[in-house]
Amino acid sequence: MLLGSALAAGVVSLSAHASQSSQDTGVFAGLVTDETFAGSGLGAVNDSNKSVIDLSGTGVTWSLNNPPSGVSISGTMNGATTISYSGSGPGGPDITADATDSNGNADALEFSTVLGNGTIQMQSSGNGEQVSVSNLTASDNSDHTVTFSAYLGGGTFTYAESNLPAGLTSGSPTLTYSGGTAAQGNYSGVKVTATNSDGAVLSGTFTLTVGANTVYSNNYGNYVNKFGNGFDVFREQKHAGALIVGWSATYDDPATHFLLNNGTHPGAYQIEYEPNDVATGLCVSDPGGGWPADPLRDGLILAKCNTGPFQQFILQSNGSLKNVGTGLYVNPDGTGAQLRGESSRTSSGGSYTWKAYTSLPM
Repeated sequence: MLLGSALAAGVVSLSAHASQSSQDTGVFAGLVTDETFAGSGLGAVNDSNKSVIDLSGTGVTWSLNNPPSGVSISGTMNGATTISYSGSGPGGPDITADATDSNGNADALEFSTVLGNGTIQMQSSGNGEQVSVSNLTASDNSDHTVTFSAYLGGGTFTYAESNLPAGLTSGSPTLTYSGGTAAQGNYSGVKVTATNSDGAVLSGTFTLTVGANTVYSNNYGNYVNKFGNGFDVFREQKHAGALIVGWSATYDDPATHFLLNNGTHPGAYQIEYEPNDVATGLCVSDPGGGWPADPLRDGLILAKCNTGPFQQFILQSNGSLKNVGTGLYVNPDGTGAQLRGESSRTSSGGSYTWKAYTSLPM
């Protein structure tokens, strides 16, 4: 009697049992939600009595962007902050002071100065020119990458992405999947930060979608003979004693998915049943008549995985599989029949080649 195999096509679920990784095929961005600069009241005035420039602002920490030699800043958030000069002058450089809020966003304040002997003053009265980054956006490209852009009256931008899924690397101005190994899925809360050459900064969050292919290790697949028949668990049963039959080994048939483990005997392998890459803890065994329920004395069945010799198989130079415990060779007896151990290899299908899962036919 021929024993059939239930076929179940569909998406292969993922587990961490077989060694596998992801090969990214594309990244796609949702709408970027820009953050809001939390500072307020930015300003700069000459303190003629002290020959310094006083900076003001609420909720910010001040810093200088590429200041000229001798120009420095002192002060703390919300406290008195001053720009001073320790040189002998004269000069009239442009100064850019950056005000950064607690979230890392920043506006820049630009003004021209006059340097003297240990003195620095703004050339004109007023608060200087305040510049802010706006309209931070992400655009999907035809090559499945994402390019970021932002607006500020002048200067150039650099971009950085954070909170990316493991396997992706930040890019400026383009985030690419090339070389990425992130698992396929949607990732919310990804952050992009645009930094202007003047030091103005704006961040935003978005949802990143990653497309990827699963790459399986070569030890996930099946032993297949010249007719394309491999090991098959009859009716996809997941219990000890389930029959191992010969059936067409395919990508979509979970009954023909196995994991090849290193055996505990020299040169031997253990063949674990792993439908849809989900470990069962059950391994192919030739119990040598030890199971009364086994239709054939040396028929192959599933048994709880252990280190015993009856679950150890050694691939011979002629392609035959020899069981360590029984010394018998795995042979087929027609499509759908139980595989069995015999004293010699049959010429009709008794040679097996390991095929990785991704090499199995659909």
